[in-house]
Amino acid sequence: MATFSRRAALPLAASLTVFAGAALAQLVVGDDDGPREKAVASDMKAAPVGVDRPKPTFMLSERDKRVHGLKPFQVLVDAAAPGATLRPAPGTYAGPVTIDKPLTIEGDGVTIDAGDRGTVMLVHAEGVTLRGLHLTGSGDSHDTDDSCLDVRGSRNVFENLVIDNCLFGIDLKQSNRNALRGNRITSKPRDLGVRGDGLRIWYSNDNLIEGNQVTDSRDMVAWYSNRNTFRGNVGRRSRYSIHFMFADGNVVEGNRFYDNSVGVYFMYTNGGVARNNVVSHATGAAGMAFGFKESSNVLIENNEIIYCAIGVGSDLSPFEPNAAIEFRNNRFAYNGMAMSFNSETGGNRIVGNVFEGNLTQVGYGAHSEAAAKNFWQGNYWDDYQGFDRDGDGIGDRPHELLSYADQIWMEMPVARFFRNSPVMELLDFLERLAPFSTPAKVLQDDKPRFSRERVSS
Repeated sequence: MATFSRRAALPLAASLTVFAGAALAQLVVGDDDGPREKAVASDMKAAPVGVDRPKPTFMLSERDKRVHGLKPFQVLVDAAAPGATLRPAPGTYAGPVTIDKPLTIEGDGVTIDAGDRGTVMLVHAEGVTLRGLHLTGSGDSHDTDDSCLDVRGSRNVFENLVIDNCLFGIDLKQSNRNALRGNRITSKPRDLGVRGDGLRIWYSNDNLIEGNQVTDSRDMVAWYSNRNTFRGNVGRRSRYSIHFMFADGNVVEGNRFYDNSVGVYFMYTNGGVARNNVVSHATGAAGMAFGFKESSNVLIENNEIIYCAIGVGSDLSPFEPNAAIEFRNNRFAYNGMAMSFNSETGGNRIVGNVFEGNLTQVGYGAHSEAAAKNFWQGNYWDDYQGFDRDGDGIGDRPHELLSYADQIWMEMPVARFFRNSPVMELLDFLERLAPFSTPAKVLQDDKPRFSRERVSS
């Protein structure tokens, strides 16, 4: 984990505008069920600062007229005993609602509408279960984090909720061991940059996020949050499918992310796994399936990475000394560039992957002794120029990727606009035909797979 001096110097303008990040990094806090740790822990009950800006109160006259005359759902909650199960009659009720006691609400056919002001429902308790509710109509203030479901408690269950017309979808802060299953979340119909996050997890550990659909939101984010599991979710038409920042040991498995700008981004993290995911059509100027910024010890395994601008974008990763990032058994297919390494430090292990149909297999952001820094072995390359005379499934000669005219746009990013243009193709052809400069070796795979199918051992 990074030191405080490094954190204080980090450019956090992209995400931490609402938190005093530098001050929080100095705190020593404790998990209510575990030993005290440094700032990566999630429980901040002893912290001398608040984590929320005050939630404003709105009169009924300030809310949309569609909620005037509706029965307030808060009346039903107040009348229920702690630990009770509440099954309200189907219909539309007025929000907002605050739950501050253990309670189960079975809400099939129930809509709670806050009339486009503030937050729809606040759960500030443990042992709460919400099922089948439709939450809608939050405000649109980023300052007060207007959301459909605001959670400040642990060991709660939120299942099969429909969340729409809300700036933020589900917002967890200092909330551990919650389960979020089968929820459908969309943001307000705003431009991408000013939507709220479909799911935001802040200083929250050991949560299960499973089988949810997050569409047309901004991001799904986990900041200062460790050991959370994201399993079987679907993300569409958002910016970041999942964005980790100072979040260690999270697991991302079996998800499907389509048409987002970025699939999964690991920023300032140590440890984590992404396996069996499909990331498709991460396009645009910054589009990538998996991104790394000063992160270490991450395993990327058995993923389908297809039709993306960049399959993997890596910057100063792995970051920690003697650390590694491993890419194993992934398929990189039909991407603009399968893997792009910027500010290369070495320490990446790329083993047993499939590279097919990519415009560029591997690129580097600047001149680098690339071939000696990373480990490549047993990958399938559709542009391999060799044979397998002994039939063992391994190419008879190593696969070398050399950079000729490609060095122009790799070393001068502004020239990328002309990549694959006729003039660049002609220059590359002439370079390969009669080299007038020494090509740079990008990688060498000593045991390339000759067949796309894996050879049984």
